[in-house]
Amino acid sequence: MGDRFVVVPVDGGRDAAEHSGPVVAQATRSTGGDGGEEEPEVEEDPVFEPQDPNVAVPILKYNREPNKYGDGVPKENSPFINNTDNDKSNSYDGTNMALFEEEMDSNPMVSSLLDKLANYTNLTQGAQEHEEADDDEGSKKKAVKSPQMGTFMGVYLPCLQNILGVILFLRLTWIVGTAGILESLAIVGLCCSCTMLTAISMSAIATNGVVPAGGSYYMISRSLGPEFGGAVGLCFYLGTTFAGSMYILGTIEILLTYIVPKAAIFVAEKKEDEGEALLNNMRVYGTCCLTLMSVVVFVGVKYVNKLALVFLACVILSILAIYAGVIKTIFEPPDFPVCMLGNRTLQNHNFDKCLKMDMIDNLTTTTQLWKLFCDGPESNATCNEYFLNNNVTQIQGIPGLISGVISENMWSEYGPQGMLVENKKLSSVGGSDPTQDIYLPYVVNDIASFFTLLVGIYFPSVTGIMAGSNRSGDLRDAQRSIPVGTILAIFTTSIIYFTCVVLFGACIEGVLLRDKFGDSVKGNLVIGTLSWPSPWVIVIGSFFSCCGAGLQSLTGAPRLLQAIARDGIVPFLQVFGHGKANGEPTWALLLTGAICEIGILIASLDAVAPILSMFFLMCYLFVNLACAVQTLLRTPNWRPRFKYYHWALSFLGMSLCLALMFISSWYYAIVAMVIAGCIYKYIEYRGAEKEWGDGIRGLSLNAARFALIRLEEAPPHTKNWRPQCLVLLNLDSDQAVKHPRLLSFTSQLKAGKGLTIVGNVLEGTFLTKETEAKKAEQNIKSSMTAEKTKGFCHVVVSSNLRDGVSHLIQSAGLGGMKHNTVLMAWPGTWKQSNDTQSWKNFIETIRETTSAHQALLVAKNVDSFPTNQERLSEGTIDVWWVVHDGGLLMLLPFLLRQHKVWRKCKMRIFTVAQMDDNSIQMKKDLQTFLYHLRLNAEVEVVEMHDNDISAFTYEKTLVMEQRSQMLKQMQLSKTEREREIQSITDESRNSIRRKNPGAAEGASLSRQSSPTEDTQEDEAQLIHDRNTASHSMNDKSETLPDRVHMTWTKEKLFTERNRNRECNSNMAMRDLFNMKPEWGSLNQTNVRRMHTAIKLNEVVVNKSQGAHLVLLNMPGPPKNRGGDENYMEFLEVLLEGLNRVLLVRGGGREVITIYS
Repeated sequence: MGDRFVVVPVDGGRDAAEHSGPVVAQATRSTGGDGGEEEPEVEEDPVFEPQDPNVAVPILKYNREPNKYGDGVPKENSPFINNTDNDKSNSYDGTNMALFEEEMDSNPMVSSLLDKLANYTNLTQGAQEHEEADDDEGSKKKAVKSPQMGTFMGVYLPCLQNILGVILFLRLTWIVGTAGILESLAIVGLCCSCTMLTAISMSAIATNGVVPAGGSYYMISRSLGPEFGGAVGLCFYLGTTFAGSMYILGTIEILLTYIVPKAAIFVAEKKEDEGEALLNNMRVYGTCCLTLMSVVVFVGVKYVNKLALVFLACVILSILAIYAGVIKTIFEPPDFPVCMLGNRTLQNHNFDKCLKMDMIDNLTTTTQLWKLFCDGPESNATCNEYFLNNNVTQIQGIPGLISGVISENMWSEYGPQGMLVENKKLSSVGGSDPTQDIYLPYVVNDIASFFTLLVGIYFPSVTGIMAGSNRSGDLRDAQRSIPVGTILAIFTTSIIYFTCVVLFGACIEGVLLRDKFGDSVKGNLVIGTLSWPSPWVIVIGSFFSCCGAGLQSLTGAPRLLQAIARDGIVPFLQVFGHGKANGEPTWALLLTGAICEIGILIASLDAVAPILSMFFLMCYLFVNLACAVQTLLRTPNWRPRFKYYHWALSFLGMSLCLALMFISSWYYAIVAMVIAGCIYKYIEYRGAEKEWGDGIRGLSLNAARFALIRLEEAPPHTKNWRPQCLVLLNLDSDQAVKHPRLLSFTSQLKAGKGLTIVGNVLEGTFLTKETEAKKAEQNIKSSMTAEKTKGFCHVVVSSNLRDGVSHLIQSAGLGGMKHNTVLMAWPGTWKQSNDTQSWKNFIETIRETTSAHQALLVAKNVDSFPTNQERLSEGTIDVWWVVHDGGLLMLLPFLLRQHKVWRKCKMRIFTVAQMDDNSIQMKKDLQTFLYHLRLNAEVEVVEMHDNDISAFTYEKTLVMEQRSQMLKQMQLSKTEREREIQSITDESRNSIRRKNPGAAEGASLSRQSSPTEDTQEDEAQLIHDRNTASHSMNDKSETLPDRVHMTWTKEKLFTERNRNRECNSNMAMRDLFNMKPEWGSLNQTNVRRMHTAIKLNEVVVNKSQGAHLVLLNMPGPPKNRGGDENYMEFLEVLLEGLNRVLLVRGGGREVITIYS
């Protein structure tokens, strides 16, 4: 959207109106253009109502909307330079700054800049409810209420609410009892240190500029790039979603275990089935709770936000109740007895008295406990042996703070699943019988316990440190509030956790601490037994706390997914960027609910906690990495207001996160890293390209600079040589690529390895061709993407094509990353074109690559080359090795056969043997050479004898020289050409009369009889005569033989024989020079070269016409530029009759070696 201007009345009187008159007039003239153009009509608008000039004068006030980029994602607006949304009619008028008036469109005045910055608004990514869409009439936008939340309400309390939660109330006592106080302090210290170091890094990132709402995802993606940002953002989303599952499971566990146990649907008939029944109840109730919470989130998020303070109050009251209960245990410990049989802890559900026998009315009767261990109520019933041999005792579950129980709880009590919870101080007679104990009411470990498991279960209790950064859009001063509030919240919660560990171990008996579900205290919540005034304070408080945390997760996770989807970096997530009219992420909520259901079906809080620990640790790891990378790179934009950070702290936090991942669960860690890696690679290959100024780009730049400096030290060794290609592309008039198959061939040759630079030259000046150059570069990049060619694009604007190509050959690349090979297409239309500059530029390119010691590849009929989707059937790649120029001819087929297009093709090598060569020995030597080169190829030696030069060769040479001379003459002006023709006519008549009087007479008669003969043909004949004379002068040093022996092709012989029958049959074989007197004056160098081209072409066509590709040595151009057009003829004859040809010219160095 563009900028808008609203007319605001300002008191200024008539003087102001008069003063503004010239300005308005000048603005009108500037918009009108030239004087001849009509001035545009002003549209009627209610704001331009006529006003009393004595009251107010309307002036323009700037009003800016959020800028939107091409991907349709609302981004932060930019009040700085190069803002293309500026209204061009906002011209500057004045004399003080007239020196800069032409730059006002792109470089605003400082006063204007400061005004825009003062009105800068920071809107939540993807949250349309914060802004009103403009209607079609351009009505005034409603003012957005500026954020007013401070540090305490905006950061500190939300972080407290997210950090303190289900693990504190349901698992911390069990962790202390199982791991002991010392190891529990180590667990808490590790996790809190990890989050504190992460908070320091996050504070540095969050205070380095304005952070729009989006939290950790925004910070990581803008610091580490879209690949890392998308991978970590999705990991953070999965962590938040599984956190919702964990909170819902905690809610259901509190409901079914401590509030209404009778509400269970699945009831275990046997003790060994209790665990499975509990899991099934969790699945059913968890699914219902998830559905209810999703409906609440869908209907209205505002109700969730309003209830947040209520849930937070429940958490704070619960913690205060715990501390109050601890203080009360000093004076009056609560009465929660634990029944012990020997040293074993009993589940106190089905008996009232902790006695074997009881006296009722002076009668000794068995108790309910007796019935649990014996066959019947009778005193002589058969009972469990351990029950008979050991006494039943009662101990206090909460002995109190000064009881000294802390010494007993210092050390760990790990054990396998099913291990009995025992008090080692009490006596015990007899051993355990695992086959019978599982049916008896003992308190046992429901899972195997060990240190690393407890780390994974505990870590979710310290997550939630991103709550403040997620609300950055609602903060009055985010750069101050986020660091202070987050670090203070972590410090507060760390103190709470450390003190709780010590106080739990000092107040509660060890067997009760290890009783996870409070079975020994009649199903009470263990932490509730310590609270004051009642255990229900903790039960109700923890219930609402878990409900609130679950709702917050189901609210935040879909918005995080929506922000990732709207960024456009993950294509398959585009659908989740849509939502209701008010911006609510409906589709993202559905996906979040589905993933949450996976956690609900796992049903175990202890199994879900390590899963979300992995994803949160992955997110924190990359926050630390982002801060460390930015600090070490020292990028100019890295200027955080939070100064208490260091790269060593970030690196320590990153190492600690990685260590905690593998400590808690190494297989979950591997799975999480694989998921993040897959997302990273997917975004890298399929995602949208984004340039966010991230640190990974800077890191890549530093690494590239270091590598380039190292490469500059020495040229690459032959073993490391590979073609680093400069591809010279031709574009049409619309700047579209003419030969896209050239890019396909490049990708097949390179297979993504090495350097590829695609270059093009535009004629003109850069000032006038800037737009065309950008369009050409964009088209080339699109073609490179379509053809899967990885490399760089370089478009040069030069005064002429020849200089532009020369500049590319000389300067393309950087340092050691320069091209060593030039790839271009054969100019197929050079004969038909009237412009001789095309083939002249082609020949000059050959010369310049030779001078630069670079290899040259010229592809003929490149449009018939296979695409990357084609798969060539079994065929051959034929190499014609005529001269050795470094071994590039042998290396190219090997590289091509690495690509799937050419993989099934076989390699054949042909070499040419002269008369004096031993062809058999040559074949053996070549096979040995290929064996040492580790190349598999068929070898064939072709013998080319020194045959006499055929008449056909002379005829081709004659036509070539005639055409060459005619082209030269056609470049002369008309007057010069007429004068030249007249002189040539006189010379040729005299020459013809001297050589053949009869022919001269016939020619004169012919001219007289046909005066309307085509002038161009006459001109060509005369030019040929001149050509004959010029060659006789230029080749004085060459002595012509008295007699030239020639051979005849079959077709030529028949043609000449028929012609001679009509004239004189004896004249043809008497002397060929009498028949064609022009042959005697031909340049013999051209004759020999034409002879070589014809003979070599016959051999190549005979052997390789059916090959998929023919590679051939490219002969060099003549040193004398006068024969350039003849050189093109030689190449044309050499390649005649062949479909796909690649002419190869080496760069003057060995590129293949037999050594390892």
